[in-house]
Amino acid sequence: MYKARWAAAAAGVVLLVTGCSSAKDDTSGTSQSGPSATPAEAGGGLDVATATKEIVDAATAAGFTREQSEGFPASLKNCAVSWLADVKKSADPQKSYTRALAALEKGGWKRARELKQRGSVVTSLNKGGWTLRAGYHGRPETFLVIYFQASDNSAECERAVNEELAKKQKS
Repeated sequence: MYKARWAAAAAGVVLLVTGCSSAKDDTSGTSQSGPSATPAEAGGGLDVATATKEIVDAATAAGFTREQSEGFPASLKNCAVSWLADVKKSADPQKSYTRALAALEKGGWKRARELKQRGSVVTSLNKGGWTLRAGYHGRPETFLVIYFQASDNSAECERAVNEELAKKQKS
């Protein structure tokens, strides 16, 4: 189980960095303000609390419960959300994953792209200057990880991520 959590955390850092690598909202092509801006100034109305609530609501309504995981460092608390599903408690993880994505889209998240490769699916959605990546990796009968991670695409958050990565490289 330790390896599964480590793999999910490592995937989270990669997804967070790629999510913050662009300061543009894919759906509108407009630059977004940083997380300290009010929702109206940011052009989308999302902040970390709203993004968290939308992910939690969609995932739990779809039948998932949350598995405890380390999440992101405290320095990124305003820039990222990480939610790892406890797939052992889901009757049908694939259907729950599909329902969670549908609920997010119904809530205004726009599907940007989906990558399917060797038993893995990563779906990217955008809303209000944030990028959400939902991942389904493995098979229920062997090993399965399902996560929902969102990151603020602002320049401020990109700097915070780069600073955190620089700290990790020094240690």
